Amino acid sequence: MSTVTGMRPEEIEKKSYQLIEERVPHHSFTPQEWAIVKRMIHATADFDLADKVRFHPKAIAEGIRALRRGALIITDTKMVKVGISLTSLQNYQTKILCAISRREVIGEARASGRTRASVAMEKLSSFLEGSIVAIGNAPTALVEILELSQKDFPKPSLIVGVPVGLVGARESKEMLMEQGIPYITVRGEKGGSPLAVSIINSLALLTLEGSNE
Repeated sequence: MSTVTGMRPEEIEKKSYQLIEERVPHHSFTPQEWAIVKRMIHATADFDLADKVRFHPKAIAEGIRALRRGALIITDTKMVKVGISLTSLQNYQTKILCAISRREVIGEARASGRTRASVAMEKLSSFLEGSIVAIGNAPTALVEILELSQKDFPKPSLIVGVPVGLVGARESKEMLMEQGIPYITVRGEKGGSPLAVSIINSLALLTLEGSNE
């Protein structure tokens, strides 16, 4: 029986990516897209993602461009916020905003019957222009962002829309793919904060690699 005992973290990671390459020998992704998808599979051990991840043609270029200019990253959950590594982006002074735990958000959500995620996105609407929005949990957060964009609010440069769930997740992502804003998403009900984190962290690495060329 094989074991990871005694293996260094970098050896485990290298072996993991090697196994992903072996189990997905054929795909239609570009090299940059595949770098992101591999990281998503690595984060979840979900090989179905190789058939479900979708990229807007301008998604990666717009994401890298936004990160290079220090664009804000807006998230729906604290889990996504804390999972994003800004080490590779420290020269760009990137900041992350998440309003889900603000008192006014909690109070308004209770009073209105809306979800906290939806209210939180509305509260951050003035920061949307040129931002990267990373939705890893709540379909209502993604729908709120898309509805704001339809109402002539400032639009983000990229939406990483991977909410998870049996109610609304599939529909919100289909809505995302119809809007025209650059996106990275996963079709269907699958999603989650680890996926949103892995996508943003992969974009950060691609940004750093590009700056070193």
